[in-house]
Amino acid sequence: MPVEPTPDAGSLPLRIAIGGSGGLVGSALVRFLAATGHQPLPLVRRAAQAEEIAWDPSAGQLDPAAFIDCDAVIHLGGTTVAQRWTAAGRTDIRRSRIASTRLIAETIARATRRPRTLIIASAVGFYGDRKDEELTEDSAAGTGFLAEVCRDWEAAADPARAAGVRVVHVRLGVVLAANGGALARMLPAFRCGFGGRIGSGRQWLPWIHRDDVVAVFQRCLVDERLSGAINAVAPQAVRQGDFARVLAATLHRPCLLPLPGFAVSLLLGDMGRGLLLASQRVVPRRLQAAGFSWAFPELPTALVDVLGKH
Repeated sequence: MPVEPTPDAGSLPLRIAIGGSGGLVGSALVRFLAATGHQPLPLVRRAAQAEEIAWDPSAGQLDPAAFIDCDAVIHLGGTTVAQRWTAAGRTDIRRSRIASTRLIAETIARATRRPRTLIIASAVGFYGDRKDEELTEDSAAGTGFLAEVCRDWEAAADPARAAGVRVVHVRLGVVLAANGGALARMLPAFRCGFGGRIGSGRQWLPWIHRDDVVAVFQRCLVDERLSGAINAVAPQAVRQGDFARVLAATLHRPCLLPLPGFAVSLLLGDMGRGLLLASQRVVPRRLQAAGFSWAFPELPTALVDVLGKH
């Protein structure tokens, strides 16, 4: 059956189906898109109301007709990786990302009128622990659980790619926001003056302000030159120890109490080693080449802005 063309990606308003619309990034993205004249259509796991799309990724249920008038699909879903990596936890982390992405990609491939663009959230965990190696979008996947998840997560979009849809994988660093994510988990200790480096503090920590994440997704929606992997990180990379010192200084607190690496391993196991001790010196090469402008390219100003909203 022939596939009908959709409107040009630069036209307004765009109709955009969004999975994971209630999360840290998704909620901000929905607000931004609505405020700028687009029409976000959240994917919901219940009976859909007006301007919503019902689906059940655990049961593999998503009607291809749901995307018939959509210009793009964005998927941000996935259970948190900040949990114990038990066998059940690992299965949930993988399934919540890979199965849902494959369902969306296969549904798009079967649709008679396909969206022009599919944007899938991924993570810098794709690269694994790489010490001081500079990592661009052309760098190979690393090793370890998170790297394997991210590799398979991105591959799950292949059906849409094979159908001629422009697919973008936004590899997110640590997203700085006032109301959630890794920073929110750090704040209680740092506010009490108990913050400090983790492990040696020499590991690279790729970060990005949530406002810049939203801008990256918006750019990927309308810039058809962007496809494949996009490193969504700030251009100014920092080591974890420097991040801790800047955060403490921003809160006017000392940065005196390190958390040794052996304690991270003892308390948090593989999850702690994979999230807190891994080093990823990620460079946003493709965004830089596209002329993307960060609102918060440097950590001190980003933290001042975030903490001023908290």
